[in-house]
Amino acid sequence: MRQSGVTLVELIITIVVLGIAIAGVVGAFSVITGRSADPLNQTRAVTLSQLYMDEILSRYYDESTPLGGGKVAAADVDCGTGGPDGETRPTFDDTDDYDGLADGPPADSDGNALVGYGGFAVAVAVACAGTEVGVAAEDAKRIDITITDPSGQDWLFTAYRANF
Repeated sequence: MRQSGVTLVELIITIVVLGIAIAGVVGAFSVITGRSADPLNQTRAVTLSQLYMDEILSRYYDESTPLGGGKVAAADVDCGTGGPDGETRPTFDDTDDYDGLADGPPADSDGNALVGYGGFAVAVAVACAGTEVGVAAEDAKRIDITITDPSGQDWLFTAYRANF
């Protein structure tokens, strides 16, 4: 009579091999799952920066910009001081007013918190940077928007605004 079955040693070896394989698969999935929000956060950071950039670029180049637009005389461009000239965000009228703006949570131009952006923060810096693009220093401004996502990752977005 012939016996069939599994010995205790074979059973233990099978359990150990399966345990090692499962541990490897679970470890790989945990790394992938931990990073699964990155593309979503990146997309939301791009959208948020575009919202702020559109708002800033829709304002006058400088406080001295004539009504209807036009080039501001070099002597009238203020490259030394940024930040609002006594205005609040709903009344910002030129790009310099946004220098130093820090929103956390992000808000629209009226100061209302944006839905769906909890955990994000926005910081804006504006500086004269004409020499970076080959013109006089006061003829271009660099606008840097830094978005910090809920995981602490910083995303930097930059645009140049010309004096025209």
